[in-house]
Amino acid sequence: MKHLTTLLLALASLCAAQATEPARLTIDAAADGHPIAKTMYGLFFEDINFAADGGLYAELVKNRSFDFDHPTTGWRLFGNVELREDGPFERNPHYVRLRYSGHRDIYSGVENEGFFGIALKEGAEYRFSVWARTLGEEPQQISINIVGDDPSVENTVAKSLPLRITSPKWQQYEVTFTAPATIRDGRLRLILEQPDPKRYSTSTAVDLEHISLFPTDTYRGVKNGLRKDLAEALEALRPGIFRFPGGCIIEGTTLETRYQWKNSVGPVENRPANQNRWHYTFRHRLFPDYYQSYGLGFYEFFCFSEQIGAEPLPVVSCGLACQFQNDSTAHCSMEELQTYIDDALDLIEFANGDPSTPWGKVRAEMGHPEPFNLKYLGIGNEQWGEEFIVRFEPFVQAVRAKYPEIQIVGTSGPSAGGERFDYLWKEMRRLEVDLVDEHYYANEAFFTNNADRYDNYPRTGPKVFAGEYACHGANGKKFNHFNASLLEAAFMTGLERNADVVRMATFAPLLAHVEGWQWRPDLVWFDNLRMMRSSSYYVQQLYATNRGTASLPITLDGAPAAGKELQRGLYASAVIDEEQRCYIVKVANLAEEAQPIEIVLEGLKRNTKLAAVAERTILVTDDPMAENTLDNPTRIAPYTELVPMTGRALNTVQAARSFAVYKIAIQ
Repeated sequence: MKHLTTLLLALASLCAAQATEPARLTIDAAADGHPIAKTMYGLFFEDINFAADGGLYAELVKNRSFDFDHPTTGWRLFGNVELREDGPFERNPHYVRLRYSGHRDIYSGVENEGFFGIALKEGAEYRFSVWARTLGEEPQQISINIVGDDPSVENTVAKSLPLRITSPKWQQYEVTFTAPATIRDGRLRLILEQPDPKRYSTSTAVDLEHISLFPTDTYRGVKNGLRKDLAEALEALRPGIFRFPGGCIIEGTTLETRYQWKNSVGPVENRPANQNRWHYTFRHRLFPDYYQSYGLGFYEFFCFSEQIGAEPLPVVSCGLACQFQNDSTAHCSMEELQTYIDDALDLIEFANGDPSTPWGKVRAEMGHPEPFNLKYLGIGNEQWGEEFIVRFEPFVQAVRAKYPEIQIVGTSGPSAGGERFDYLWKEMRRLEVDLVDEHYYANEAFFTNNADRYDNYPRTGPKVFAGEYACHGANGKKFNHFNASLLEAAFMTGLERNADVVRMATFAPLLAHVEGWQWRPDLVWFDNLRMMRSSSYYVQQLYATNRGTASLPITLDGAPAAGKELQRGLYASAVIDEEQRCYIVKVANLAEEAQPIEIVLEGLKRNTKLAAVAERTILVTDDPMAENTLDNPTRIAPYTELVPMTGRALNTVQAARSFAVYKIAIQ
């Protein structure tokens, strides 16, 4: 019954479709084709929409080290509590001191609001940890409470979670507990327990620093790890490339708030907080308390790349703060530039260096003595103008001189065309970068009119990294409706047909919290307990899991596929997968009616035998404005069916406004 509505719609238009001459898609199976890079489809991660802290990073406590610009952000202090700044960690100096209040009925403690609340799942295990010390020699005890909206739940956990602080020296304490009930909007409350009245002293106290709460069931069970459901959803995309950490956050609102990778490695308790570039944006929502804990740092990004089988693509600052927000006074001077270049070179050493090197040693001490085998480095983000090029060129020279094997990713700026775009492409060619990062957030017309964008690009020189793109819809419809996803699927046929020019492509942004988003559409949406994959997610997944090894020439009714599709609303690409031994054809039907199509494989060797049936995986819905939600996460989802073959041809009808992947096995 799940697909009954879709089936009825297809049947309703079948008669009309049968009266129409089939669209003939012809694949030249004898051609060598263009090899498709394993990096072709991947992930672009940026900490926007609370994608890291409050999202992929599984930490539940906001401002756990009291080191936001306003140290008590996210916290409520009550009783006799003092904020101090002479703590044990050089780059996170703040902590709180809890003293007895002087009144038997007034408790001292702190309470954390989490990220849009703290959520626990019934039966799940959680790990609370804190760096602490007693002020005197006598042990002290705190109680750990999860305070929820339901008063009957409030003290259930607390009664079983006393934590005894035994030493006057700083050390880390841990305790695990199982949530007795689901709490959706809770708070973490820590209370200094009152002593025996006979031994009461207001001079006795306990100090708390780096207060943390994690689920124990993180992605692959890693401490300081990732939220499991989100990480597994990203892994299921089978990405070939993983770009991090952004985005505009690389640039920062100011140079001081740019993303500095060296602050994101080493012991997690000594990584300083940094104000997120997306704490403010002039077009979207305001989150003045949006910071980066750096708990999800470059080491974790590299490890995640390795775990999901993707090539890491880190991006570093080129010495320009966000040009959308600043004038030339927010750029580093040319005399200061060497510091930024050194950061880039040190990053390569951190990723690939022997443990005997200074930064290779840092990586090894963190638990990864083997190199990460970094191959790519992005320099700058959406920069433009001569002020960018004069800084970018010394980076290129320095990396080429010391690490000639590293492929450099440059940029064509924030737009898909125009004077800045043309200037930057000219400079990227002059500097002989390996790839150029193109961005296009655009409306429906762009995506329908640009499936042939790369058909006439030069076949030599830098290759293309379609680093940020998404169909934003017209008339303000910037949400994850199916129509936008369908147009993205149509556009991507052009990426695949031109695999000799396009080597990487990543949709953006990747993640969004439903209570903290600033930008949409996004690939995956979540709250503190649930997540859902958008229809655009499934488009990306269908391409990535059916990438193939080489792109094959394909024609539509005898003409190049990119030249005829607007007449029939059909967009198509074809690949061969030598590893899976199959041909894969992707077809987007943008027409308002079902269309008969014939897929013909020409040039096959005489002894080639094809399977009697092909697999068709189709993404379709009865309402083009529909979207998946947390309450209905599979409103739009692909399903697979079998389609009979007739010799070396496949004759079928493809539903109106649908995207389909046809897989024809070689026996």
